[in-house]
Amino acid sequence: MSLAAAERGRWPSALIITRREIADQLRDWRILAPIVVLTLFFPLLMNFTAQRAVSFVQDYGADIVAERLIPFLLMIVGFFPISVSLVIALETFAGERERLTLEPLLATPLRDSELYLGKMLASLFVPLLASFLGIAVYLVGLALTVGWYPPPMLLLQVVLLTAAQAVVMVSGAVVVSSQTTSVRAANLLASFIIVPMSQLIIGESLIMFWGRYDILWLIVAGLLVIAAVLGRMGLHLFNREELLGREIDLLDLRGSWRTFHDAFIAGASNPWQWWSGVLRRSMPPLGRSVAIMTLALGVAYLIGLHLANQFTLPADLLAVDRLDASLATNLRQLGLLSGRGMVVILLNNLRAIAIASFLGVFSFGVLAIVLLMAPVALVGYFAGNAGLAGLTVGRFLMALVVPHALLEIPAAIIAGASILELGMALIRPNGEGTLGRRWLVALAEWARVGLAVVVPLLAAAAAIEVFLTPLVALRMLGG
Repeated sequence: MSLAAAERGRWPSALIITRREIADQLRDWRILAPIVVLTLFFPLLMNFTAQRAVSFVQDYGADIVAERLIPFLLMIVGFFPISVSLVIALETFAGERERLTLEPLLATPLRDSELYLGKMLASLFVPLLASFLGIAVYLVGLALTVGWYPPPMLLLQVVLLTAAQAVVMVSGAVVVSSQTTSVRAANLLASFIIVPMSQLIIGESLIMFWGRYDILWLIVAGLLVIAAVLGRMGLHLFNREELLGREIDLLDLRGSWRTFHDAFIAGASNPWQWWSGVLRRSMPPLGRSVAIMTLALGVAYLIGLHLANQFTLPADLLAVDRLDASLATNLRQLGLLSGRGMVVILLNNLRAIAIASFLGVFSFGVLAIVLLMAPVALVGYFAGNAGLAGLTVGRFLMALVVPHALLEIPAAIIAGASILELGMALIRPNGEGTLGRRWLVALAEWARVGLAVVVPLLAAAAAIEVFLTPLVALRMLGG
C-alpha cells in the first residue's frame, strides 16, 4: 500500500473516535455550560464594553483608542472559548484512565496514530466551533450598535490566529494527557501550556494596540510550526502498551540521578578517557545542529548590518580610530585588564549559555538560537555603523572582535547545537525506555559537551578578550 493510500485510510478510522468523543462531550453539562456562557454571554459583555469605550473616547477625541480596542476584544472573544479545549484535551487519556474506560478503547484494532488523531480532533471541534460562533455574535452586536465592520484581512487574521492557538493548545495538552496517569498530574503540567499562551496573548495585545497587524501573520506561521512539532511529538511518543502499563507517576530522584550519572560518565575510568569519549561519541551527532547554528549566526550578522542602515548611530560614537594608551590605563582601573575581568566575562558568557539552555528546553531549542543570535547581530550592527561612519569594517572587526571571537563563536555554535539537540530530544527521542529517561540521557550529553568543550573555549576566549584584544585594538586603531 502506498503512503498516500495509508493516509487516506487513517482519517476515516480516526473520525470514528472523533464522533464518539464529540457525542460524549455534548452530553456532559460541565463542558456545555462554560461553552454556552463563553459563546453567548461573553461576546455580549465584550460588545457592551466596546460600546462604552467608544462613547468614552469619542468625548475626548481619542478615536484611535476605540479603533484599536475593538479588534483586540475580537481576538479575546475568539480566545476564551478555545481555552475550554485545554480542559477537554487533558481529559482525553488521563481522564478515561481514571474512569476505567481507556482499556476497552485501546483494545480496538485501531492503530496508535488513528486513536491519537481522533482524540485530538475531538478536543478541537466543539471549542473551535464555539469560538467562531462567539466571534459571529460579537460582530453582529457591533454592527447593530456602533456600526463597526471588520476589515476582511483583519477578520481572516483573527480566525486563523484563533484556530492556530487552539491547535497548539490541544496538541500540547494531548501530549501531556498521554504521558500522565491522572487528571491531577495533567492539570499541573498544563501550566507549561497556559503560561506561554498567556504571554503570547499579552504580546498579541501589544501588537494590536500598536496597529502592526502585519506581524500577526508571522505569529500565525510560528504557531502552525509549533503545532506541527507538537503533533509529531505526540504521534511519536504515543504507545498504547506503555500507556496501559504505566501505573502511577513517581518522582524517583535517586534513579534519575543514577541515569544521568551513568550517561554522563559513559563508562570512562579517568578524565582523559572521558574527554576523548566526548570528542568521539558526543560531538559527531551534533553535525546537523552545528550547521543550523552556523547558518543562524550568519543570518544574525546580516540582520545587524541591515538594522545599521535603518538606525544609524552618530559618527562621533564610533571614533575608535583615535584610541590611545590612556584607554588601557582606564580599563585597568576598572579591573577589566586582569584576572578579575576575565572571570567577570566568563561568568557573563556562562550565564547567557545557562539562560539559553533553560529557554531551549521549553521551546525545542528555538529560543536558545534566538538568544545566541543577539550578540552576533549586535556585532553586525556596530560593524555596519562603522562602515557608514567611514571606517574600514575589516579593520574594525580585526581590532575589536576577531581575536576572542575565533574561540567565542565556535563555543556559541557548539553550545547552541547541544541545546538544540536537548530541546529536540522530546520530539525525536531515540533508544529505549521512558520519555523521562531518554531526556535525562540527552541532558547528560548536553552537560558532557558543555563541560568538556564549551567551558574551556569560553575560558580561553575570555582570557584573550581581557589580555590580548585591547592590545590589538591599541596597535591597529591607536592614533
